Formats: sequence, structure tokens, C-alpha cells
Amino acid sequence: MKNSTSKLIPLMALLVFSCTPDNIIDVPASDQTNSKTLFAKPSRTSSNVWDFNELSQWQDASLNGVANYGIVNGNLNMFTSAGTWERTKIKTISSFGAGTYTWKVYIPTMGIGDKASIGAFLYYNDTHEIDFEIGYGTQSKRAELKAEADDLIVYMTSQGNPFHSDQIKAKREAWYTLTIDLTFNSKNRYIANWKIDNISKSTVQLNYGKNTKFNIFCSVENLNFIGDHIPTIQNYALFDWVEFK
Repeated sequence: MKNSTSKLIPLMALLVFSCTPDNIIDVPASDQTNSKTLFAKPSRTSSNVWDFNELSQWQDASLNGVANYGIVNGNLNMFTSAGTWERTKIKTISSFGAGTYTWKVYIPTMGIGDKASIGAFLYYNDTHEIDFEIGYGTQSKRAELKAEADDLIVYMTSQGNPFHSDQIKAKREAWYTLTIDLTFNSKNRYIANWKIDNISKSTVQLNYGKNTKFNIFCSVENLNFIGDHIPTIQNYALFDWVEFK
């Protein structure tokens, strides 16, 4: 998720452009509803909740292409085009510190071997970044994890201070809640805990703390590390809601 410099686009112009039918992938109806009720949408009164009926508290951060996203049937639909290095991203205008960050994300079938990543992550700068990144994975990584045909690879990464990365398998064509918990140790430095459907999957002690605050990102990006070749299909993701509390 490197180089997350924002490219600001007026909101109304962006929504008109990105919701044009030719630019939004045709998502099967089953993808929009499958297992979506497993974790109900949080109440707006209890915390910061973005349910993607609109994008007034978000701004475009896309790189290497157009802003390939829009609101479709109550979901944020994001995608990248085949044969490109497009990096489709949005981020919150506000920044946040210690707390619980959760994304409700639909992970579809992705192109076999495609260098495409679905991202739910926190970003301050390139060495203060905490990620979920999900993609097909390289053949070597899939062999290492004994991935089956319907598995994708989930990377849980701190990009620096210190660098940390764990990888696990997750089944495609399913909704997941992806959570990053940031708490403090006795020296007011962050402890990062990655959870999937409320089950802890990875933890690391970070070398920085409360003076670092993050923008929240949603993304679909064509990235070199997560596959074996430039994408051959249009890859996408659906985001139902994002919460910070």
C-alpha cells in the first residue's frame, strides 16, 4: 500500500463519474447479500460508522488511473481494470488513534495469479502503516500455505517500526469482518491485533504510539507482491460498512 498520497477530486464530480454504469462492475446479486447478516451493521449512535450510503467523510486517494468506485445497492464497489497498475483507494478525511477499526468486506473470486489486492488498512506514512491485504497470492506462497483452489491469501502486515507480516488462507466468495485493534502498552506504544470475524490472527508490538494517528483506507490495487502476473481480469471488492470505536 505504498505511496498513499491523496488525489483530491470534488465529491459530486467523483460520484457522478464513478457511478456511471460502464465503470461499475456488474456484481452478482448473491455477492451483495451472501452471509451479510453474520455481523449486523453497527448503530450510528455508538461510534464512528460509515455505512456507504454516501462518501461525504471520505476523499479519493487513487493512483495510476481513474477513481474506479461508487455506491451500488448500499455497498462501496471498488475495482481495478485488467492489464493495468491501477490503485483504487479512498481514505477518511479525519485521522484516528487507539481503538478498534472494523471493515465489513466481500471477498470475491479473484483472477488466478493476478497481482491484485483488496485492502483494509491504516496509514500515516510508508513506515507507519497497518494492513489487511487479500489476493490470490504467488504460487510459491500458495504452496507454502497449502492453499486449495477456492482459497485466497490474507496478509496482515505492519510496514515498519517494526516490519511484521503473517499470512493465512481465507475462502473466496464470502463476507468477512476485518478488525485491527490498537491498544497501548505500559509505555504508551501501540499493540496491533488483527482479527477476522472476531478471531485473533496476528499480533505485534509497535515501536510508536499515541502521537501517530491514521487515516482509514479501503482499496483495490494492482500490486506486484501478491501474484505472479499483471491482472488478466477486472478485480473488485464490496465494502458494506467501516467502523471506528
